[in-house]
Amino acid sequence: MKKLLAASIFGIFILVLAACGGGSDDASGSDNGGSGDDSDSGGDSRLAEIQESGTVQIGYADERPYGYEEDGEIKGASPDITAAVFAELGVDNVEGQILNYNQLIPGLNAGKFDVITSGMAINPDRCENADFGEPEMTYGEGLIVQKGNPKDLHSYADIAESGASVSIMSGATEIGYVKEEGVDESQIQEADDIPATFSAVESGRADATTGTEMTVKMAFESADSEDLEFVDDFEHPDIPGVPSYGAAAFHTDNDELREAYNEELQKLIDDGTVAEILEENGFDPENNAPPEDITTEQICSGEKY
Repeated sequence: MKKLLAASIFGIFILVLAACGGGSDDASGSDNGGSGDDSDSGGDSRLAEIQESGTVQIGYADERPYGYEEDGEIKGASPDITAAVFAELGVDNVEGQILNYNQLIPGLNAGKFDVITSGMAINPDRCENADFGEPEMTYGEGLIVQKGNPKDLHSYADIAESGASVSIMSGATEIGYVKEEGVDESQIQEADDIPATFSAVESGRADATTGTEMTVKMAFESADSEDLEFVDDFEHPDIPGVPSYGAAAFHTDNDELREAYNEELQKLIDDGTVAEILEENGFDPENNAPPEDITTEQICSGEKY
């Protein structure tokens, strides 16, 4: 597809990773950097500045297949979608930076980025600190355990009842999900990234790890480990937030940029470009496609969460 080809050929450059501090993914901050203010600065809007410069600054989390670095290039479904959208806005230079998940919103609010993404799940708490675009994908959860599943874990409730330990990437929504299903804080180990959570299970420091289904499944296949097992009959929790709806997020001052992004995103959803991007990154377009009848406003209000 012409639009997809145009989006995929321009470079996505990696900036040197700068410390954004710890904090939770709902922290706020400020400085004089990238995001700016659409209406109160007295100058051009951030959208106009981006279009004039031809460059946009985007923060991604390191979570394959949503966003990741490989051979000096940022790849994944979310980078490909954002690149395609900004190409439609006349912006062909996407400068990206890989962060830990819990650094994304603080980095956005500190003005380091114009947009953050990586299939970030929209939820009411995050909506208090960032303005999400419309959903770009839908996804569920997955579970990895030690080979043979010695603790007989098939759900988050099983983890809670057995007292098993679970390693989860810091800032991930799964921390809240397991707590919702009764997992005690003392059972949860936080790690910087998905490889670290896998290492915890493989070494026996944790009994299980969880993340979005596509993430843990692809990581499991890449690990090719005889010590790990993907739980095929995992029981998805019946709790708010599952399934999740992933989207890009914007500084709360940048309404014009977000609205322009949403407009071009919808065109790419309608013409099949987004479905093609998802499929090329290993997703099932039928099961992981953007929802047709659920909006970000409904999710942020709690109506559809």
